[in-house]
Amino acid sequence: MNLQRKLFLGFIRVHILHHAAKDEIYGTWMIDELEHHGYTMSPGTLYPILHGLESDGLLKVESRTVEGKVRKYYRTTKSGNSALKDAQAKVKELFHEVVE
Repeated sequence: MNLQRKLFLGFIRVHILHHAAKDEIYGTWMIDELEHHGYTMSPGTLYPILHGLESDGLLKVESRTVEGKVRKYYRTTKSGNSALKDAQAKVKELFHEVVE
């Protein structure tokens, strides 16, 4: 994995938590959302991230059948909301240091 990709994976995790805190998300929607921000993400990269966030207790998942296919919807947990709040503070701090 190249260095730039390794650096951006942290941003991607924060981005996922941000959207999952606002409303439920699912994989293909998240791939499209990340693409709008310049991240090229394959399902083979995104789904392990989602599963990892779930395993860490930051996301909860609910499976539903949509048009005959099972789709997993993700939302933040209480721990996920707390982690997002902490990450937002760090992102603001980093932004002010790096950009200004």
